[in-house]
Amino acid sequence: MDDPCRYLLTDFLTTSFPTVRALVEGASALKEQNLNRKITLFQYINDKKVSVSFETEQFYLRGSVEYANPQLTIEEVQGIIGTRLLAACANYYYLHGLHPPTQDDIKELSETLKKPPKGYIVPFLLNTDDVELDRYSMNPLRQSILDSKQSAIPAANATTEGLKIDETYAKKYNGSLISKKEIDLITNTLNTNNTISYLDFVDTIKYRQLSELSKFCNMDLSLYSLRMPLSTLKTEDKTGLLHYIISESNHDYSTVEQAYQCMRRSMNKRTTLLTVPHSKKGYGSKRAARGKLHFENGKFHDATITYKTTPLYPNDIDPQDIAVAVCDDKFSIAGEKFANYSFAETASSPQFFLYSIASPEDAAIWHGVGAVGSSQLLQSYANARNACQVNRFIKNLNQKYALNVAVPLQFNLSPEALWSHPTHNNIDASIGSVENLIDLAYRGMKLEYLSAFK
Repeated sequence: MDDPCRYLLTDFLTTSFPTVRALVEGASALKEQNLNRKITLFQYINDKKVSVSFETEQFYLRGSVEYANPQLTIEEVQGIIGTRLLAACANYYYLHGLHPPTQDDIKELSETLKKPPKGYIVPFLLNTDDVELDRYSMNPLRQSILDSKQSAIPAANATTEGLKIDETYAKKYNGSLISKKEIDLITNTLNTNNTISYLDFVDTIKYRQLSELSKFCNMDLSLYSLRMPLSTLKTEDKTGLLHYIISESNHDYSTVEQAYQCMRRSMNKRTTLLTVPHSKKGYGSKRAARGKLHFENGKFHDATITYKTTPLYPNDIDPQDIAVAVCDDKFSIAGEKFANYSFAETASSPQFFLYSIASPEDAAIWHGVGAVGSSQLLQSYANARNACQVNRFIKNLNQKYALNVAVPLQFNLSPEALWSHPTHNNIDASIGSVENLIDLAYRGMKLEYLSAFK
């Protein structure tokens, strides 16, 4: 294969042109709303974090990565390439009009993809920073995460102090979840920096890997990023958008009930915390937290929270080798602390279907919904947006914050076309563990439009 970019682009336009059409039509419709949004994203250039502000009218297409592992996975790479292709093609056809792809289109798009993304449609990565450091039992720093007592704290609060490669892990999963080259990259990054935030550490590594992949793919993959929810909450005051979402959804029994309805859950047990308070000991693992909401005469009285050591999620190679979030604490928080929320006073991690409302996304790409992705999470996400749009839940959002509260367009890496390791068939393999990247490129790129989620 002489040009992976041209091959992937051609396959994408052949198999997935309906997604381009849907995005062009959606972008055109949003343009008519004249939203005046000021959005700040970032990217890493030569290992330096650089902020980029958008003050003109734009349409935002969200991809995603996580901080649960420093190495890029095959799943993450496919999502990034899919996001890049969809945005570039939609920008092109937005300008030139929708028409069947021609060889001239492919030639021009191939050249466009070599350059940094630009245009009305802005592709970006939502980096979820409230996850545990070894959420999916695939972090090569595992033992030191436990030893440094960071297994149950959110990634946004972690540092690199005390972290080092787990040699047992590196040996066991060499070639399936990690590679020698990636181990060296992680080790060198740890050794050449003093103690830094875990988020900066992971982003440095992933952007370095994206830079190398860009050369192989003949495609600029260094997309902009946005960290949420904790990084956002830390920079807001009580009048901020995410604070407002948390306060309004936790205001009283009726607002919590609305949130539960979005999740299609009963209020009988009330064990789902809409935002999970962090322990004074630093714990913030949603997986390890147990909660109970209490109400008196419709007023949110308090929430009790228990943290206890809990297994996380298995990797695809050894389902028995499960990381744990080690924690032990119990406390209660007065309901008024949620209803009149201040992150500075009560640090917490809101549920995704809530905090994603604050993401600027006008369209989103999911990874294998229907196979490995959660259709239930996507439904809660869509239900919440629909309820906001008719002012039944978290009222007056668009008036107060100039949001597009409509359900974003939903796209999906087609389950039958998910990339996986050529030998081990796992999607959580590191990209560096694939000996010949051409093997992945030959699988093409297929996206689907999830028109049911509106």
